[in-house]
Amino acid sequence: MDDKYDVVELAVERTVGIKVTFADNYSAEIDLMTLRLICPCAMCRSLRERGKAAWPQSEASQKLSILDAQFHGSWGVNITWSDGHNAGIYTFEFLREIAESYLQVKRTDL
Repeated sequence: MDDKYDVVELAVERTVGIKVTFADNYSAEIDLMTLRLICPCAMCRSLRERGKAAWPQSEASQKLSILDAQFHGSWGVNITWSDGHNAGIYTFEFLREIAESYLQVKRTDL
């Protein structure tokens, strides 16, 4: 695996988001809403493909936070959300791609 995708630090701020630092010293902060909306699980991907929002769901609490985050080996992290969702595994490659593409677009929109 390319060092570009090796995570050396991942900090979780439960009400803010995550900060991830890669082996090549690239780091990014990804906010809660972005993380939840891009959940990589099959259910959320299917909803997005049909033009529906993965969050918020009508039965879910509207206040979003991270309840727990667990590493999956050396390749990803699973997040348990305050809305009860916990099916998505965010691979480090996926987080890097989000940091480099989506967040760059977000910065230029400011």
